[in-house]
Amino acid sequence: MNKNHMNIKSFIADKKVSLKSAPTKLDNLYSSKEAGEKNLAEIRDDIVDVQKILSADRRYSVLLILQGMDTSGKDGVVRHVFSGVNPQGVRVVSFKKPSDEELAHDYLWRCQMRLPERGQIGVFNRSYYEEVIVVKVVPELLKYQNLPEISADIWKDRYKEINQFEERMFRNGTKIIKCFLNISKDEQRKRLLERLDDREKNWKFQPGDLVARKEWDKFQEAYEECLENTSSKRCPWYIIPADEKLNARLVVASILKETLEELPLRYPELDTEIRSRIDQFKKELG
Repeated sequence: MNKNHMNIKSFIADKKVSLKSAPTKLDNLYSSKEAGEKNLAEIRDDIVDVQKILSADRRYSVLLILQGMDTSGKDGVVRHVFSGVNPQGVRVVSFKKPSDEELAHDYLWRCQMRLPERGQIGVFNRSYYEEVIVVKVVPELLKYQNLPEISADIWKDRYKEINQFEERMFRNGTKIIKCFLNISKDEQRKRLLERLDDREKNWKFQPGDLVARKEWDKFQEAYEECLENTSSKRCPWYIIPADEKLNARLVVASILKETLEELPLRYPELDTEIRSRIDQFKKELG
């Protein structure tokens, strides 16, 4: 694969989403694993180059949101796409079960508090979208949020609130990239068994993984409705075939790279007074 010739728009979610029809596999985007790793490293180098300008410009930020079923490869994307990227310019947040403090605020609060600063790339491993996916599949979780009332239209209301939240971020300089890692049920089974059979991967296994797997169809329906209602022209969802890990990493890295390169970034110019001082300093030095 030529790193400069991937049609990233082909991964954008349609207005009507059917995950049963959406591919979980791609033909390999590389001739060999070594070639694929080299390609990923080249894309990563390009990301590093643009990140420097993003950091200097300090007018824009980028937020990469990763969602997907358990074992879909979110951690691997973070680890491999951002390896070698300046850690001062990247902030990765993995959202787990909400704390008591987080539950004392509205459902967007904990994510809003961790948004990237201007000049930074932020990565959300899971996000506020858990509130219209996991909580929708397990509505009993709503009772822990201490809401004054639960509307019959709570999910529609939250889709609207999320869209407004992302629109506000966009207007204030944050470019949002939303990637759903689409894994098949068979591939998830293989990965769960690997975690159980390989002692070095045992730590990755959580009993909740099996509980969620039993509700596979409900999660797929929740994701379909979420993607349909929150994918917009400014903040689209990308559905990434994730059965093959290196393919998925290459696609996400390419989307991030192209998104960064589309931003109107520039190195800031020194103002007239500072330039005058520099010129005077040069004269003094001879």
